[in-house]
Amino acid sequence: MVNVAEYIIDRLSKLGITDCFGVPGDFAFPLNGAVVSHPKMRWVGCSNELNASYAADGYARIKGASLLCTTYAVGELSAINGVMGAMAEHVPVFHLVGMPTMRHQLNHKVIHHTLGDGVFQNFAPLSAAAACVSAVLTPDNVVYEMERVIAIAKAKSRPAYLLVAEDMALAQVHETPSLNYPTPKSDPIELGKVMGRLKAILNSSQSVVIMPSYKIARFRLEKELQSVIEKSGRPFVTMGMDKAVLSEEHPQFAGMYVGNHSDPVVRDLVQGSDWVLNLGGSFFNDSNTLAYDFTLDEQKVITVDIDFVRVRQDIFNPVQLKDVLNGLSGAMYTSSQPYSCPVRSKIRKVGEPEAPISVESLYSRYASFLCEGDIVIVETGSQSSIAMLPFPKKTTYYNQSQWGSIGYATGCAFGTALAAPERRTVLFTGEGSHQLTANELGNMGRYGAKPVIFVLNNSGYMIERALEISPDHKYNDLAQWNYTALPAAFGCKDWFTARAATNSELDKAMEMAQHHKGACYIEVIAGRTDFPLGLKVMNSRLMQMYGFS
Repeated sequence: MVNVAEYIIDRLSKLGITDCFGVPGDFAFPLNGAVVSHPKMRWVGCSNELNASYAADGYARIKGASLLCTTYAVGELSAINGVMGAMAEHVPVFHLVGMPTMRHQLNHKVIHHTLGDGVFQNFAPLSAAAACVSAVLTPDNVVYEMERVIAIAKAKSRPAYLLVAEDMALAQVHETPSLNYPTPKSDPIELGKVMGRLKAILNSSQSVVIMPSYKIARFRLEKELQSVIEKSGRPFVTMGMDKAVLSEEHPQFAGMYVGNHSDPVVRDLVQGSDWVLNLGGSFFNDSNTLAYDFTLDEQKVITVDIDFVRVRQDIFNPVQLKDVLNGLSGAMYTSSQPYSCPVRSKIRKVGEPEAPISVESLYSRYASFLCEGDIVIVETGSQSSIAMLPFPKKTTYYNQSQWGSIGYATGCAFGTALAAPERRTVLFTGEGSHQLTANELGNMGRYGAKPVIFVLNNSGYMIERALEISPDHKYNDLAQWNYTALPAAFGCKDWFTARAATNSELDKAMEMAQHHKGACYIEVIAGRTDFPLGLKVMNSRLMQMYGFS
């Protein structure tokens, strides 16, 4: 016999989760104990619950699911911003929360971590809003409810919220058969209709561009996507949030689409096509389109989302993304002359060796630094234009483009580094974002993570300066930290650290980082308003971006 806490942890371990991110708390002690006593689960303590939620997000993007454990109220509410980001970006984080005993709840006891009103359900609706499914687990329902919650979280690729009272967590599970909870299926009639429609459109059109979404990666459908692209012979492009969902060295990859600011060849290819096949449901949001600066006729965008297809005003539902991809592979005529992208010129380093680092010289060096197989984490903000650089094959890219919580990337990098220790995690962040979550460096060292971290120091919140008419407001200034001293201050051992203010200093630091076998931390000094192209464009379109015109 096992207790409820042990059952939950064991069931989640069967999803391939081997690490639990969190902060311990008294109401969650039975859950914490079940983690540390499980032979296939490791407790990963974080500096705070928000950092833990970011780390769980990064871990789940690599492994397919993750576990976040917090205590009731103060813990779960501290984590809710990060979990809501996972909700927005389709990341299946299982948020496990320990709450006061049922005895205290039934007697309306006034206890710590509450509002002092004897009510214990004040916070559950808030945490549940950051999840696609939730459950209050007991000995009587835990077996069934875990199957239900897991099935729904996997089907939607979004967080789940699991709430367990402290005494219930220690109670023995009542043996009940484990039933397979039904998974979503396509309606065969709707699927037949939509495949007939798509086949007629795509095989009669001269110009079709495929635009895959990041959701392809969330649902592990990269092979199905590649089959569609290669059998069709059509070109594919990606937007910023969807970057590197398929290798950018694929011969049919035409380039990045960022609306009217795309490379002219890519812009004309997309906006001049008969149809754009949006596989997975890419967002035409403000960040992907640089403040909605695009002239693509959305009536010619066919959206194949997770469970529906939209062709102009017609919606076919329910049809599952995987079924449509498999259908497209068989429905498209194999092209005898597949699209082949123009030869891309290699980005060369620019800037005099002793000159101060500029955005142009910096990005040209970033491009040469990345290696095959890297996991690239880019903070929302001044570094986001890294998405425009060409990436080597087998490179994974994450940027919280939709939710956009600054500070996310540092925690995310911790999670990816633990999820895939055999690969190199490279984090690009700005000092403003980094100050929110830099204390997680200590846990990177504690658990043996070996990221390469670039902290861009441009004397304040560059992203916020770019999103205002005037960049000079005092509230965008920051305390000036001694950044290269941080790893040692947080207890990290054998980290390579450097501070680079000139191009030659950056070249030397990058060369050392390429050969260092441990973690690396490089502070890059840059101009206060030396905006990359993406921020320059958004700064010029503030009225359109915020809906004033």
